[in-house]
Amino acid sequence: MGYQPSYRTEAQIYMKYMLAQKPGAKLAILYQNDDFGKDYPAGVKDVLGDKFSSIVVKQASYETTDATVDSQLTALQASGADVLLVAATPKFAAQAIKKVHDLDWHPTFFLTNVSISVGSVINPAGADNALGIITTGYMKDPTDPGFKDDAGMNEWRAFMAKYMPGADVTDASTTFAYGVSMVMWQVLKQCDGDFSRANIMKQAASLRDAYDPVLLPGIKVNTSPTNFHPIRAMQLQKWDGKTWQRFGDVIEGAS
Repeated sequence: MGYQPSYRTEAQIYMKYMLAQKPGAKLAILYQNDDFGKDYPAGVKDVLGDKFSSIVVKQASYETTDATVDSQLTALQASGADVLLVAATPKFAAQAIKKVHDLDWHPTFFLTNVSISVGSVINPAGADNALGIITTGYMKDPTDPGFKDDAGMNEWRAFMAKYMPGADVTDASTTFAYGVSMVMWQVLKQCDGDFSRANIMKQAASLRDAYDPVLLPGIKVNTSPTNFHPIRAMQLQKWDGKTWQRFGDVIEGAS
């Protein structure tokens, strides 16, 4: 059972926002030709339904062995699309950002949450080239000054100071690990001493607003026997040249 929102859910959220903000949008999709990448067109179709073929004017895929995605971006621009969704891993995401800039193309640009690292994507692509790109988030960013005095983040900081002194507290992976561990602790408490596989699975599929202090406000952890997606909501955020700025309401995926 995965913890973070699925790629397909993420794509659904982009589409809900796009339909609300740009009802006449013409969408182009660049995706990696594997299970990761294909989840994004699938999520787009979940929301667009029978309008998929009229709104999505061009799709292009790439292989992880490709040298660049320049030709794909050129073809996507030529389609006349005014919205671009890029489902690419960091190396190719950085290439895509730079190529879109070099083409002097200015679509509404959605970028997978997988590839929003400032160090491995934004800086290599050029911070100014990424201006206005929209992505998603679901966890509090340890580098966000807005969470300097946040109770949940202070709880995480106290844990880090006690059990991992000297660790990099700007590394969001430790924030994620703390949050998911708190939810796992809740599962074990609900087991009430019966740690059989069957009961652990039963409790993992019976979470109700489980405590995760590092989730963004308004995002909840809930599961059921028919819902194995603990987190189904995210908040959009936009690159302003220096950092990712959250905006708008929390949006829930379609499935």
